[in-house]
Amino acid sequence: MKKPIAIIAGEPNSISSEIIFKSWQLRKKYRHKPFLVIGSIHLLNLQKKKLKYQIKIKKINNNFVSSEINDSELPVYDVKYIQKKSFQEISDISNKYIFRCFEVATNFIKKKKILGFINCPIAKEFLFKNKQQGITEFLAKKEDLKDNAVMLIFNRKLSVSPLTTHIPFSQINKKITKSKIIRKVKIIDNFYKKTFNKKPNIGILGLNPHNFTSTKKKEEKDIISPAIKALKKSKIKVIGPLSPDTSFVISKRYNLDVILGMYHDQVLTPFKALFKYDAINITLGLPYFRISPDHGIAKNIIGKKIANPKSLIESIKFFNYVK
Repeated sequence: MKKPIAIIAGEPNSISSEIIFKSWQLRKKYRHKPFLVIGSIHLLNLQKKKLKYQIKIKKINNNFVSSEINDSELPVYDVKYIQKKSFQEISDISNKYIFRCFEVATNFIKKKKILGFINCPIAKEFLFKNKQQGITEFLAKKEDLKDNAVMLIFNRKLSVSPLTTHIPFSQINKKITKSKIIRKVKIIDNFYKKTFNKKPNIGILGLNPHNFTSTKKKEEKDIISPAIKALKKSKIKVIGPLSPDTSFVISKRYNLDVILGMYHDQVLTPFKALFKYDAINITLGLPYFRISPDHGIAKNIIGKKIANPKSLIESIKFFNYVK
């Protein structure tokens, strides 16, 4: 039997359980590899009752075999977490629980029990205590990879990747280097060749409006253009630096597969306006696949049973490409 994938239940006080239940109920309507959940059975049962889902949960242990992951009961590896109510406030207790879930998932990876994992939404500003990092940086640090991890927000029509991720705006220009651009573009290029057997067209944005600045440090001329020139010498299909304000408008003209931006919101804002929930967050550069739905905990709709599971379903479906 094929190796399963794992879904980390995510922040307990979020829409995570709802989108897991909905994805499980809809499982026969899309092609997917077997999957299990890493999380608290106690909490899932509380939330199942609160949300009125009729789903059978099956507890699996540390030595599970793939044949235990069947299609009739939702398989869950139980991570202890005691909560009296279905949904409460985010706390240090829930943060410790999330870290334990990640520890279980990475241990399953090391033991070759699972193909990769998906983590449901977390509140990173609470989980990381404002350390200006997300799951991408957290997992890269655990694997001692630091700058070799890449955040790719993926859609088959067009994907985006920010060169710098969760850092203050005032620090962005200090973190942009020629070597970083080259390294991250090569990781993206390798991902597309290995996963989809295609050489992607990658557009690289400038940093400044209209690629112009009157300051002495000219990022487009001194850093970004030399990086593009070096990448072209390596036979990677790149163009740029593109003017950020028109890049998404002209993406079809250049048949772009990926747009690499210099900072998080430069590419994430227009991308989400275009694709909404039809996207997934993939961490490239790790020795395994880590994916998450491309949205947050949606605190305003917790318990209302109106959460959209599309991004989680797309995350699950993506593993059909993974061998």
